[in-house]
Amino acid sequence: MIIDHQYNIGHICTTTQCENGLGDKVAMRWLSPHLEQCDYTFSDLDRHSARFANVLRKLDIKPGDVFFTFLPRMPEQFFAFLGALKLQAIVGTLFSNFGEEAILDRVGDAGARVIITKKGFLKKISRIRDRLPALRFIIVVDADDHVSADILSYQRLMDEASDEFITARTPPETPSVLHYTSGSTGKPKGVLHAHRSILMQRSTTESILGLTPDDIFWCTADQGWVTGTSYGIIGPWSMGVTQVHFGGGYNAEEWFRILQDQKISVWYSAPTALRMLMREDAELYARFDLASLRHICSVGEPLNPEVIHWARRTIGKEIYDTWFQTETGAIMIANRPGLEIRPGSMGLPAAGIEPAIIADDGTIILDQTPGNLCLKVGWPSMFTTYLNNSSVYDSRMKAGYYYTGDTACRDADGYYWFQGRSDDVINTAGHLISPFEIESTLIEVPEVAEAGVIGAPDELLYEKVIAFVSLHRQATFSRELELKIRLHVTNKLSSVATPHEIICVDSVPKNKSGKIMRRVLKARYLGTDAGDISTLED
Repeated sequence: MIIDHQYNIGHICTTTQCENGLGDKVAMRWLSPHLEQCDYTFSDLDRHSARFANVLRKLDIKPGDVFFTFLPRMPEQFFAFLGALKLQAIVGTLFSNFGEEAILDRVGDAGARVIITKKGFLKKISRIRDRLPALRFIIVVDADDHVSADILSYQRLMDEASDEFITARTPPETPSVLHYTSGSTGKPKGVLHAHRSILMQRSTTESILGLTPDDIFWCTADQGWVTGTSYGIIGPWSMGVTQVHFGGGYNAEEWFRILQDQKISVWYSAPTALRMLMREDAELYARFDLASLRHICSVGEPLNPEVIHWARRTIGKEIYDTWFQTETGAIMIANRPGLEIRPGSMGLPAAGIEPAIIADDGTIILDQTPGNLCLKVGWPSMFTTYLNNSSVYDSRMKAGYYYTGDTACRDADGYYWFQGRSDDVINTAGHLISPFEIESTLIEVPEVAEAGVIGAPDELLYEKVIAFVSLHRQATFSRELELKIRLHVTNKLSSVATPHEIICVDSVPKNKSGKIMRRVLKARYLGTDAGDISTLED
């Protein structure tokens, strides 16, 4: 894959595929929100991305300059992303429903010089434009002509640009993709990656997701999220794989129609979406033929065992849970085809990844005991820094390990078991309890659709267990159901894990990758500030 020391992600995902004889192969099958179809070959990707690289060059954008996309799912998102990387610009991606402050935090911190967006989003940017001194140009994908000297028409710029672009040789450490992570306190942190990440993204696409060049792949993640770039763009296209991209939102019937009609062979989605599918009538799934679908992969939040059992019962497919972070850039620990699935586990490390469970004092913990989940530094997709925040980066690197902020334990066979974020684990009466374990037990109750669990201060116990549950549509919260839930947790786990309070909510707050936002639940319960909530799901 790496030829003449060329690590450039944009080049490898387009030009290299054409050089390998795949120019006429469909790279992207674009499905509009109304399921209208448009195919783009690898040659199309190469030409469109080359044009956009030339557009940025004409605007005097240099290697190392920061460029942001602020778009919904649409083909231009991919052309711009790959084209900017060909030029060796740093590419940040924003969720299309971000508000003004979320945009300002990211675009301002990065000192972005160009942003590409739609006319409908211009008002958000215009209201903060005077607070973005580095921003020189706004490119608008649906403007027929230039709006002003610095608000430019994408189509006009592309029409005037050449579709020939020679990508300069790109060393592995060249900065590439920038994603912002939200924390419980302070501003979002910019996680900066390098072009070498493609090595790990490609290898895990093949070895973990199980893709082959003959597959048709669908990753439902938005490109605002690391999954949407690592596995919705880079990994599959670096292998020459055909991807389906859908511009619509969640709709169970439409999703299963896509799986059937497009003959998807591997599907990558989030536990939240899978739990939503569990709410649907089982008769819906019986109407569709999923013979082409080999398996499903999951990412974003630990996969509850009940979801695995549901998929086996209802659609006859295995779901393989995967674990990685924005900082890791690619899958680190995962279940995958060929491994025994232990429902609830994270699986085994990817090739070349060396995790460790480490106590707070820095000692390595033996099997079966929870501790800090850490990774030995040096894997290809490891982030290079937190932009403008090197002190926080340094604090996460200790004695040759990256401290992920997650807690986990390892069993005697080397499988890892997620416990929670280090600040999520509940200490009640001296017992350390995983909120995920309780959540998984709660959704085994037929009436419970989703659950979120937190620990709250308690004078006697230090922390007490608080459960938030969202019910299936036909269920009603009652004293009898509350008792049923408590008894199930007590019998399945222990009396220590039994919630002291069970609060019924319309929905459990999640971020856009499907991860339960426990800190938001905790803030609501305690009446405190939830911190940055810009990535909260609508």
